[in-house]
Amino acid sequence: MSKYPRLKSLKEINGVMTRYYARRKLLARLKPLAYVTSGAPVEILEAMGIATLYPENYGAICGARRAAVGLCEVAEADGYPADLCSYARSHIGAVMRPQDAPLNGLPRPDLLICCDNICGTVLKWYESLAALYNVPLFILDVPFQRTTPAEQHIVDYVAAQMRELVAWLEAHTGRRFKMERFQKVLALSQEAITLWQEILDFGRHRPSPINAPDLFVAMAPIVALRGTQATVDCYRRLKAELEERVANSIGAVPGERYRLLWDNIAIWYRLYRFFRPFMDAGACFVADTYTNSWTVGLNLDEPFESLARAYTGVFINIDLPTRLRTITAMADRFQADGMVMHANRSCKPFSITQNEVRDALREEVGLPALILEADMCDSRLYNEGAIRERVAAFLEMLA
Repeated sequence: MSKYPRLKSLKEINGVMTRYYARRKLLARLKPLAYVTSGAPVEILEAMGIATLYPENYGAICGARRAAVGLCEVAEADGYPADLCSYARSHIGAVMRPQDAPLNGLPRPDLLICCDNICGTVLKWYESLAALYNVPLFILDVPFQRTTPAEQHIVDYVAAQMRELVAWLEAHTGRRFKMERFQKVLALSQEAITLWQEILDFGRHRPSPINAPDLFVAMAPIVALRGTQATVDCYRRLKAELEERVANSIGAVPGERYRLLWDNIAIWYRLYRFFRPFMDAGACFVADTYTNSWTVGLNLDEPFESLARAYTGVFINIDLPTRLRTITAMADRFQADGMVMHANRSCKPFSITQNEVRDALREEVGLPALILEADMCDSRLYNEGAIRERVAAFLEMLA
């Protein structure tokens, strides 16, 4: 066994995602294909037999395969600013130069579904895609949450738009929405959410059988394949493997000494390499805010209202006091010794509150927190020497 044992289930998940992209290229010839943002109610489209793809997920692939910089430069040369989200620049670059992109780019969409619960950038991104492809765009507006849970009038507002989305999809595809099929998709989505919550909860064990970079790989189905049996099957296998690890006291980081939290999107082009110094020091990232964003449950008895609550309550769409309560509760639940926060140049909504969160953790909880500046896909913004020194100083402080 290697020093850091790999989860076999992750290889299976990678295989499922590879087939997902290959199959979408085929399905695009047979049925309507929609690009959707990661916070959009994909269950509606799944129930109507509309194929979906996530340009954000594809942006992560571009980052992981180290193709993002070249694609970003293509978009920048066309006038897109370097300060724009690297997911958007990578994908738009791939639209312009598919021959230089992973998977030779994504197949052409018939529809675009944009939900603004994750950021404002997606609005302009999808408007650009609508112009590039000359296809119809539906924008689902989700107000930023200053109360938790969301007030009923906001839930009603978002649910009404979801019903409008159904009518819009019927008009543009000729497909009929069937409540019976929708209920089945929601049931699969809820089963996957429950399994995902249970998988994340394994980080409470000592030693933790799973580490944050493992979770970043494992999260792909809960984002891109919600409402499908494939996601449920993936997570049943992963859960069983984690149970086996716990039974045999196998940790993701052998000799676990420190338990850390992670904040923000992964640094895709250095996914495991970035975490290696922490792992070598016996530090395991037992929980994170990013993968926790897909844990809001559904209520099958009120499908549209339930979806409205779930997609309104994602972590990136809630106010600072609620974020602080969420992170503080996470630190207590997982018995964390510290937190590392990725000040992600691309994702301002995720990063903008980090100084306040760091100060609150230090002053109110006594939890040390480190902020590191980088970018999720654009490796030009990664300063190897500066990050190495700051990580070493942080680990020395924990010792």
